[in-house]
Amino acid sequence: MKENLIDKLRHCSFVLVLGGFLTIGVAVCPVSGQEQLSLRDRAEQVFRKYEYANAAVLYQKLVDTDKPRLADLERLALCYAQMKDYEAAENWYARVVSMEDSDPENLIRYGEVLKLNGKYAEAKKQLVGYVSQTGDSGRVAMKLAGCDSAIIWMANPTVHRLRNEAVNTSLSEFSVFPAGDKVYYTGEPDAHMRGVGTYGWTGNSFLRVYTADRGADNGLSNAVIAVDGINNAPFHIGPVAADADGATLYVTRTYTGKNGNVAREERRKYRTNTLELYRYTLGDDGNWRAEPFPYNNVAEYSVGHAAVSTDGNTLYFVSDMPGGLGGTDIWYCEKQTDGSWGTPLNAGKTINSMGDELFPNVGPDNTLYYSSDGFAGMGGLDVFETQGGGQQWTSPWNLRFPVNSSGDDFAYLLTYAGEEGLAGYLSSNRRGGKGGDDIYSFTFEKPKIIIILRGTTADKSNGKRLEGATVTLYDGDREIVAKRSSDGNGAFEFVLDKNRSYTVLGQKEGYHADSARVSTLGMTKSDTLEVALLLEPVFEVGKTFELENIYYDFDKHNIRPDAAAILDELVRTLRDNPTLKIELSSHTDSRGSDAYNMALSQRRAQAAVDYLVSRGIARDRMVAMGYGETRLVNGCGNGVPCSREDHQANRRTEVTVLAY
Repeated sequence: MKENLIDKLRHCSFVLVLGGFLTIGVAVCPVSGQEQLSLRDRAEQVFRKYEYANAAVLYQKLVDTDKPRLADLERLALCYAQMKDYEAAENWYARVVSMEDSDPENLIRYGEVLKLNGKYAEAKKQLVGYVSQTGDSGRVAMKLAGCDSAIIWMANPTVHRLRNEAVNTSLSEFSVFPAGDKVYYTGEPDAHMRGVGTYGWTGNSFLRVYTADRGADNGLSNAVIAVDGINNAPFHIGPVAADADGATLYVTRTYTGKNGNVAREERRKYRTNTLELYRYTLGDDGNWRAEPFPYNNVAEYSVGHAAVSTDGNTLYFVSDMPGGLGGTDIWYCEKQTDGSWGTPLNAGKTINSMGDELFPNVGPDNTLYYSSDGFAGMGGLDVFETQGGGQQWTSPWNLRFPVNSSGDDFAYLLTYAGEEGLAGYLSSNRRGGKGGDDIYSFTFEKPKIIIILRGTTADKSNGKRLEGATVTLYDGDREIVAKRSSDGNGAFEFVLDKNRSYTVLGQKEGYHADSARVSTLGMTKSDTLEVALLLEPVFEVGKTFELENIYYDFDKHNIRPDAAAILDELVRTLRDNPTLKIELSSHTDSRGSDAYNMALSQRRAQAAVDYLVSRGIARDRMVAMGYGETRLVNGCGNGVPCSREDHQANRRTEVTVLAY
């Protein structure tokens, strides 16, 4: 979605890292006068400052009511989408589109979020719903094509193998550029780094440039923040590109002055700080000297995301300057005889789209790799490749899954290309990563043996084969390897790598999921493995099942992170089954007084319900009940000596279906 692109740019330091390169939105002028603002006014004011993390907290309070306003739900859903918490955004958009007066535009937004979460079939339903309501098929034709392609690509992945790098943290790291046995990359410092401000869009620190050691296998280690000469600006800094000898760097930065665009909305003024490109040269004294790119224009447009051709004579970059085709385009300058860069030229309509093009990199054979949301693709930004130069290029080729994913994939860069295959780096905010954006190294080589996994999906209650079950293959790190639907005979098939462990998961609406583990460790020749997945029907009124591994600290009722992960599964079940209503009950063991245990269990049940509400589930679909020690599952009553394991069996959280 457009807003996300601005965010992607930001994260990429282009303006907002994934969303739109044009508006980095940093500084804001407050409303004039001494007004006593209502909660809704305060939420709106913070929202208009692009402080989505702070705005979400306020909108959360506004929608926790029996009859929430549609506008508040829309704002809250958009906040989470802008923060790249697409799981939460999906929950809230599900509420939005269920409202009677919801605009058809929300179906597109919901569909885009579903697509970003890898739910392509579900996304198609929303997009088709938009066409049904408006008759405007052209508006979503490319999005529908992307969903269709993604389903095929995930069922037939390329042989790229990705590895999440050790330098990644719970924050964002992205956009690697090699420099000998080191690399530069862009990252978010933690909140304790002195002198680094906080960006209200995400609630995290402004971006900085880092360096890390680069191993023979492209593994990254020993990350440190780069020298002060590069990180000498208060707002976003990065990404970085370099010329062949590494003595000249091109660094994207957020403009820090006061001449940015000023927009007016009602009685408020907002200043948007654009991106600009700086050229850093290494002096004889070992210090970096910075000079602005001559075609920066901070009052009108952004410039950033530089890449240099292999011969050093062409500088590619991204900008939303006048004369482009979409939001942000790829532009280029040619080196003049005096060493300066000539007037910028648009790279043309073959590779630029009506959307946003970002993060160009040039391969060893001068292949141009870049990311775009303007062509049919799997997620927000997809990686494409093209050959040519200047304004003459071949049609962009989508690099497919697993290079591309349901998230934003960008900053694709090759470090090796030869007869044995390919190697390089990629950045992505795909699910299963360590933080917001993560750095991945990759290899591409054809397997020497072929191992096939064949399986079936069936109804556990009667053994009948289930058609159309979603079957996902995960590796040992819970990363998606491939995904497809079982066929008309309930059958599916995947190709496996040797010496790896996998989990295969089967899911279908109205059934509990089933999974099985498969290993190819030690296999030295081609073979076929088999697995049967048995899915149990659910959602019978009155049926009770336990939420396993929901733990609380002693004498506490707050939701721990490990418990939140389990409750998130329940959120998905409730979201995907909007007619489902439940009782969520908490139970204690017999230790402690009866009255105390009853009160504690009620607080714990209520805390669990409150958490589900915070993730987008309407409160009127849930009942919180604390039963204390009144429903023990064994004989460990008052005064009965029992083992720790027996007492633990009584401390549980259960869900009972009230209506479906």
